[in-house]
Amino acid sequence: MIIIQLKGGLGNQMFQYALYMELKSRGKEVKIDDETGFVDDKLRIPVLQRFGIEYDRATREEVVQITDSKMDIFSRIRRKLTGRKTFRIDEESGLFDPKILELDEAYLVGYWQSDKYFPSEDVKAQLKETFEKRPQEIMQDSVSWTTLQQIECCESVSLHIRRTDYIDEEHIHIHNICTENYYKSAIDSIRKRYPGAVFFIFTDDKEWCKEHFRGPKFFVVELDENINTDIAEMMLMSKCKHHIMANSSFSWWSAWLNDNPGKIVIAPEKWINNRKMDDIYTDRMTKMAI
Repeated sequence: MIIIQLKGGLGNQMFQYALYMELKSRGKEVKIDDETGFVDDKLRIPVLQRFGIEYDRATREEVVQITDSKMDIFSRIRRKLTGRKTFRIDEESGLFDPKILELDEAYLVGYWQSDKYFPSEDVKAQLKETFEKRPQEIMQDSVSWTTLQQIECCESVSLHIRRTDYIDEEHIHIHNICTENYYKSAIDSIRKRYPGAVFFIFTDDKEWCKEHFRGPKFFVVELDENINTDIAEMMLMSKCKHHIMANSSFSWWSAWLNDNPGKIVIAPEKWINNRKMDDIYTDRMTKMAI
């Protein structure tokens, strides 16, 4: 059996689910542990069910068994004497590891942020069908519908700016902050090809964006807060014709779900500080200095 630990935010959970679907397509027995990864995470919860997704859940007993973490006295003594006989595998870098797709028994802990972890065309088609929620299923306010109409009627560009959780003391040494210069260089690059481009800003720091990106071609998207706001934002971003990404899995999936054959996707050339992330980039992305 293979058990994949679910953790992180929406975009990260989507990558973990994509690996789950790929392994199942290869005939593996696969389950998802959607408890352990959130025990010490006060900000996040499992959210895949918002897509209407169902998956095989690992029981606590199965997680304990595969990670050799029974706490009875005999198991603890045995581990002291002979070591832990665990099948836990932690992702060591952001680089694609082909051995992950060949495993038959493992407890996988990581983000698996690469489309190389789900190369099967059937799996890609299933993921698109699952993640491309129809607007009527998630839009519960007139602002969302108006924004969608605006996006569909112009040379729209999603501009994703993520700041608040990237600049706190816990994460600032790990995450690169995409600077104002990065975004303005990306904007200039798109305007060279599409002078009439309209930029729809999706952000967790609306006041900063309103101060730094002004003019008739910039719109800070503000949706009514509800349980599906993150899904609605991702759907709206994916409907834009082009994308300027943050170093965020949320950005990544929004661009991946866009089927526009002529899309421009600009991504920060350095994704994160503490690991190599070469395989997160797809062939459709253009890297730009942050």
